[in-house]
Amino acid sequence: MNENLYIRKVISSYVPKEKDLVRAKSISLKLYPYIRCWAYPYLSNIERVGSFAKHTNIIGNTDIDLFISLKHALFGTLKELYKNLADWMSIRGFSVREQNVSIRVKYEGLNVDLIPGKRLPGLIYDHWIYRNKRNTRAKTNVHKHIRHVTGFNRRSEIRAIKIWRNLHKLEFPSFYLELSVINALWKSKRVILIDPSKALPNNLQKIFEYLYTDFLDKKIVDPSNSNNIVSDDLSKKEKEAIKDKAYSALKASYWNEIIW
Repeated sequence: MNENLYIRKVISSYVPKEKDLVRAKSISLKLYPYIRCWAYPYLSNIERVGSFAKHTNIIGNTDIDLFISLKHALFGTLKELYKNLADWMSIRGFSVREQNVSIRVKYEGLNVDLIPGKRLPGLIYDHWIYRNKRNTRAKTNVHKHIRHVTGFNRRSEIRAIKIWRNLHKLEFPSFYLELSVINALWKSKRVILIDPSKALPNNLQKIFEYLYTDFLDKKIVDPSNSNNIVSDDLSKKEKEAIKDKAYSALKASYWNEIIW
């Protein structure tokens, strides 16, 4: 099997089946009454976002992300809202884990990340969210995130790097990873290859080169807010681990040593 077919076969084995996506939607809908009750009367909307909406999701990650849009008039700090939601779900019997900007709940075997956000006055899609890791807030727009990532059409490359990340147990937040893949291929200014079957292996090679040579010191910003530095979400030690594994990937003789 040539390298292109091997990589595509591996990616295909990690892409959720349609029945699994339908199940994830169905189960996530069962959480809506809990969220509505918690947010009443300040709820604007609940939306499926993240990798699910960008079609970059893989088996073994969060099954679905729900963005909870709250009206600006809601009282309380973002930290208080975040902690209150975690407590609310925990008291109601859910397994809860606080993450960076989301609260993960497990329900019927499904991992659902809840992201509470407070709308900016006069705007629909711009929100303040709480960043638990740094105990601060950030302005962002999840709709722009979805358009930005899907617009570059690097779904296969993103999924391959997510598989690599998971297999090698690297701390690499999905949005940061997606932006890094886009940045790596934008930077490479690659020419169109005569043989299209070499495009995916070539692109992955470029991504690993970027992760090894440029990633450590590269500043990555939120495309919806240049003041939100996405690359600050990882420590230098966590970035060095990614760099080291990228070097190992570049030195590997076969693709089955990198992803499987």
